[in-house]
Amino acid sequence: MGVIGVQLVVTMIMASVIQKIIPHYSFARWLLCSGSLRWYQHPTEDELRSLAGKQQKGQKKKERKGYNGHIDNKPLSIPKDIDLQLETKYITEVDTLALHYFPEFQWLVDFTVAATVVYLITELYYSVAQPSGEMNISVVWCLLVLAFVIKSLFSLTAHYFKLEEGGERSLCITFGFFFFVKAMAILIVTENYLEFGLENGFANFSNSALQFLEHQGLDSQGPISKLTFKLVLALLCSLIGAFLTFPGLRLAQMHLDALNLTTAKVTQTLLHINFLSPLIMVLLWVRPITKDYIMNPTLGKESVPFMTEQTYDTLRLWAVLLLCALRLAMMRHHLQAYLNLAQKGVEQMKKEAGRISAVDLQKMVARVFYYLCVIALQYVAPLVMLLHSTLLLKTLGGYSWWVYPQEDLPCLHEMNFDPAVVEAAPSTEAAPDGVVEGARASVAQLSVALGGLRTVFSPLLFRGLLSFLTWWIAACLFSTSLFGLFYHQYLMAA
Repeated sequence: MGVIGVQLVVTMIMASVIQKIIPHYSFARWLLCSGSLRWYQHPTEDELRSLAGKQQKGQKKKERKGYNGHIDNKPLSIPKDIDLQLETKYITEVDTLALHYFPEFQWLVDFTVAATVVYLITELYYSVAQPSGEMNISVVWCLLVLAFVIKSLFSLTAHYFKLEEGGERSLCITFGFFFFVKAMAILIVTENYLEFGLENGFANFSNSALQFLEHQGLDSQGPISKLTFKLVLALLCSLIGAFLTFPGLRLAQMHLDALNLTTAKVTQTLLHINFLSPLIMVLLWVRPITKDYIMNPTLGKESVPFMTEQTYDTLRLWAVLLLCALRLAMMRHHLQAYLNLAQKGVEQMKKEAGRISAVDLQKMVARVFYYLCVIALQYVAPLVMLLHSTLLLKTLGGYSWWVYPQEDLPCLHEMNFDPAVVEAAPSTEAAPDGVVEGARASVAQLSVALGGLRTVFSPLLFRGLLSFLTWWIAACLFSTSLFGLFYHQYLMAA
């Protein structure tokens, strides 16, 4: 009965909002169509003829006969050094209809906003009412968001694999193997350097699962070995790394273009912080660099305790959220830098000798705008993954948003597996009637099984697993963006 309450009402209301309101008031559409992004329109054939000194439309075109006797129109070609100035236009809602992956981008962003609102309302409900025995339904929303993110990234990566020419497929496979080896190396590092809590979480999971299976009358050596657990985790990490390869490479190019686009020192500083934000997130879990120095700073010859471990965990969550908010605020600067690639390509073309067909020139300019939502998805997807993995870490890991954490958080406190309670639970529900007795015994056994599963999947396990995954997403994004920065700034220049 605890599930049918405030949380279910909030979920039903938000589902109605997604269906009725968001199609008319979309945050994703506002990000693109609020009047801050300008795209470059490709020149028409008449404009190119006029600039190239060709005959105007309506005049007799030159004709030539082919080998088969038919009259063929010679395709229009213009000099590359033509004096061409592209016209700009602010993005409108009508323009978004032609964008590739716009429905996927709109759905992901709007559903993320709805899930975040549900999470905030649920957190407020838990802090005020402090219910006990209820399932936190915001966890389901966060898991759905992560599922949609993985689906979008998989769709984009599959698109690169379908290309016959180019090295996109080889690049994804190479980075996938690289991140697999990197994940295996990270997983053997001791907790003295990388403070995830995976070892303690897995040990707690194995012991609790073994006790649970024994009390269910099953003979087992444990659900999974540590080697298998780390191997599966490494495979998942390699998959995430392959998905984040092109988002990182694209982020590096947009970062360089955005720095060249703006001259304000404050904006440039924010752009640098935004680019380094994954590195800051990575360092938050490196114990010798951040945690030891922040919790116990050295003053003189002695180390003075500055904060508790719970306070540091809370501040770490807030730091990740603030860096995600900064990345969202810098989104328009990066998208505008990408849209300027059309003009940048035309300027580069003017420096070359020879001629280019009008169709190829129009495709070069139009392609930039038509793939805007692909770039927006690559920018937003890692942000959404970091945001909601952090929210899951807070909820399932039993952390608090307050500097002084509250005790006995609902559904998050440690549960002890007591065999005596398990054995006595069915007998306490006995009743004279045999049918009622059997039904009550079944309900009691189901309740005990669910309680045992809650003990198996404890906050200690979720802390280690979600801390590692959050850290890994940031590490992959920084690694790929750093490689992209080196590639675009040095290799392309050479």
